Amino acid sequence: MATVILLRHARSTANGSGVLAGRAPGVGLADSGVVQAEKLVERLAGVPVDAVVTSPMERCAQTLAPLLAARGLEPVVEPELAEVEYGEWTGKEIKDLLKEPLWQVVQQHPSAAVFPGGEGLAAVQARAVAAIRAHDARVTEEFGPRAVWVACSHGDVIKAVLADALGVHLDGFQRIVVDPASVSVVSYTPTRPFVLRVNDNGGDLSGVVPPPEKRDEEPSSDAVVGGTT
Repeated sequence: MATVILLRHARSTANGSGVLAGRAPGVGLADSGVVQAEKLVERLAGVPVDAVVTSPMERCAQTLAPLLAARGLEPVVEPELAEVEYGEWTGKEIKDLLKEPLWQVVQQHPSAAVFPGGEGLAAVQARAVAAIRAHDARVTEEFGPRAVWVACSHGDVIKAVLADALGVHLDGFQRIVVDPASVSVVSYTPTRPFVLRVNDNGGDLSGVVPPPEKRDEEPSSDAVVGGTT
């Protein structure tokens, strides 16, 4: 099947503010995030992006704007890739949330964590993984098994998707780091996913793209002895 570039939105005004923004309105990109979004065009210059799917949050739309303008693409807005619904925790300061008993559950046993008035992290993983796999199947059907597409979402959502792709229990997802504007790459096959990049903050990403002459061939679903695919 296809290859998805999981893009976390660029640095927002909430990142580093000490406040859990969640789905609160009016959270856009910080000045540094605008720069990160502009650099994304160059980073993906060697990648033939066939489709783009995005969370409905404003910070994701702003992150993708330069890339979409450069490629002439229209994104598909996917509500299931939205930020975690933190419920009553939305807008609260992290230093106060650290005192909540639930905070340690979120850190040590996230599969059991349900935010008051919000959703559980297990539900977040279920909706996000289902959405990614559904869009991957759609993109594969439309563009072929060597298609490459971008999904722009949020830190915890992407970490949950990566945990699934890695075959890691959700309780281990806090071990995965996903920085603002970083990309993680997963190639789905009929048998299992292959994780090609995690939290990549570097430059050229053309290495995740199958050679042009092989883009129409059926992808291999087996790993090669020695560690490559």
